[in-house]
Amino acid sequence: MSTPSTSQLLIDLFVRKVRQTLEMVLLFSALFSAGSLYAQTPPRPQILGLSHIGLLAHDFEASRAFYGKFLGFEEPYNLKNPDGSLIMTFFKINDDQVIELYPEHAPDTDRMTHYSLITDDIEAMRAYLASKGFKVPAQAHKARIGNVSFDVKDPDGETIEMVQYMPDGKTMQTKGQFLNPNAISNHMTHIGVIVPPPMDPEYKFYTDVLGFKEFWRGSADGKTLSYVNLRVPDGTDYVEFMLTKEVPEPTKRGGAHHLCLVVPSVPDAVAKLEAEPYFKEVYKREIVVHVGKNQKRQANLFDPDGTRIELMEPDTITGKPTPPSTAPPPQASTAPPQ
Repeated sequence: MSTPSTSQLLIDLFVRKVRQTLEMVLLFSALFSAGSLYAQTPPRPQILGLSHIGLLAHDFEASRAFYGKFLGFEEPYNLKNPDGSLIMTFFKINDDQVIELYPEHAPDTDRMTHYSLITDDIEAMRAYLASKGFKVPAQAHKARIGNVSFDVKDPDGETIEMVQYMPDGKTMQTKGQFLNPNAISNHMTHIGVIVPPPMDPEYKFYTDVLGFKEFWRGSADGKTLSYVNLRVPDGTDYVEFMLTKEVPEPTKRGGAHHLCLVVPSVPDAVAKLEAEPYFKEVYKREIVVHVGKNQKRQANLFDPDGTRIELMEPDTITGKPTPPSTAPPPQASTAPPQ
C-alpha cells in the first residue's frame, strides 16, 4: 500500500483549514444576522393599564352634569382655546384614569374618539410599534397637561393613544387630589370596542403585537360569539371586543363603545344613584340590575349622547370562573344574489 506524499498531506491540510475558515465565517454571519434582526425588533415596553376614554358631547353642559353631578367625578383641570372657549375637560376616576369629554365638532358622529393605554416608556413603545410596521410619528409629543404620548391605529382604524405619565405632568402633580369619596366608582376596569369580521387581524394586533392575554369570551345567544376579553400584559385592566356582523351607524355605537366602572355592589350603587337629585330631576330612566353572560351583576347607564356606562361587580355571583363560550365569531353579512 502506498503512503501519501508530503505534497498531498499539505494539500489536505490546506483544504481542511479552508473548510474550517468558511464554517467560522458562516457562523459569524449567522450570528451577525440574528443580532441585526434582534436590533431591528426592539422589545415591547410595559403596558400597565387603561388611561382614559375620549368622548364627544352634543350638549356639553348636560354631559358635564352627568359625569360630575350624577356619577360624582371631579374635574381636576381642563383645556381652553385662546378665546376662553373650552377644548375639553377631564373627570378623574382615580390617580391613573380619567374620562376626557370634548364638545362635538359635528353632529351624528361616533361618540368615542379614542381610548388610551399607559406605558412605562413612550419612546420604546413608539420604536417597537414602528418595527412592527405600524404608522407612528417620528417622535412622541408632550401634551398640554404635561404627559408624553402618540396615536396609533389598530387594524380596524380605531385610534389608540399610548401615553407615559411624566413627573411634571398634571396627572402626577395631582396625585391624591380631586378624588371624590362619594363618586360611583374608583376604577375603570375595561373599555368596549366594536370589532367587525374578520376578528383575526384585530385579535393578532392585541395579542401578538401588544401582548394582551385573552381570559374570557362569551356569547349572547349561545350560537355566535359576542364578546372577547383581553387583559393588558402588565396590569388588570382589559379591552372587550364587541363582535358585530357589521359596524353600526355612528349614532348607534354608544351601546358597544362603552366604559365599565367596577363597584363592590351593583344594587347598592344603583340605590345610591336613584337617591341623587339628578336621577329624579334629569335622568328619569329605570336602572335595571341584571346578571351578565359572565355571571357578574351589572347595570347599564347612558349619558346624554347614548354612550353606555356599565356598572359591574368584580366577582361572579357563584364565586367561580364562568366557562368561556365555544361559539364561532360572527361572519360578515353577504348580499343576496341579484
